[in-house]
Parts: sequence; C-alpha cells; structure tokens
Amino acid sequence: MNASINGKKLLKNLAIPLVGGTVAGLLTKNGVQIFNETAKKPAFMPPGWLFPVAWTVLYALMGVAAYQIDDAPGTPEQKRALLIYYVQLAMNLLWSFLFFGGRFYLAALVWLIALLALIVATIVKFWKIKPKSGALLLPYAAWVTFAGVLNAAVWMLNR
Repeated sequence: MNASINGKKLLKNLAIPLVGGTVAGLLTKNGVQIFNETAKKPAFMPPGWLFPVAWTVLYALMGVAAYQIDDAPGTPEQKRALLIYYVQLAMNLLWSFLFFGGRFYLAALVWLIALLALIVATIVKFWKIKPKSGALLLPYAAWVTFAGVLNAAVWMLNR
C-alpha cells in the first residue's frame, strides 16, 4: 500500500471546491444579504454563521475524497467517477446563483434534487474505487438533503 501523499494533487483537489465555493459565495454575497433581510424563513433555519463553516468543512472533505480517487491508478471507472464529481460540484456552485442571486426558489429546489442524485451517484462511484472516499461524502449528502428541506420551506413561505 502506497502511503505517500502527492502534495500537488492534494492541493489541487482541495483548492477546486474551496476556491469555487469562495467565489460563488462572494458573487452571491449581495443576494444572501437581501435574502436575509427580506425572505421569510422557517423556524428551523440555522444561524447564518453556520453555513460558511459547514460548507468549508464539506468542501475540504470533498477535496480529500476527490484526491483519493484522483490519486488511484487511472482506470475508465476512475475517470467516470471524477467526471460525475466535477459535474455535481459545478451544479453545487451554481445553486447559489439560482437561490440567492435570482431568488428562484422552486427552480433551486428542483436543481438541488438533481444535485442530490448526482451526489449519490458520486458516492457510489467513489465507494467502488475506495470506500473511504465514498464515506467522506456522506456528510455532504446529509447537508444537501437538509438544504433541500430548507429550500422547500423557503419556497413555500415566499410564494
């Protein structure tokens, strides 16, 4: 078993979701502020400070999981797993623009359901290659499920 870490590959895989999430957050900052000031929110909405903390942890876990797959011997299955991962990551980052940028709450909810399906597909693909990598994405799937419940509640309260 190779226990060495490819530092450049690890940094790349950590940077992609963390930088992407930061950029999406910065680009939707005004929309988040408007949402916080004007939208009706469910009683179970967590405090605002929790979201960037949770997403930082989740993006770091995603990066480590992707690194483990990226660092595995190259196979067609590995390439498919990483492709699904990158597609779901792009969908993840674009959700903020639907929800906060455009306040398209129903469209964002439908988008989130599709995203969750891709997250599950990514978990399954990663798990087949390296079970620990799939397991690292389970908190992400749980958080996005909760985000879906929040999104649905916001949509129903603000129709």
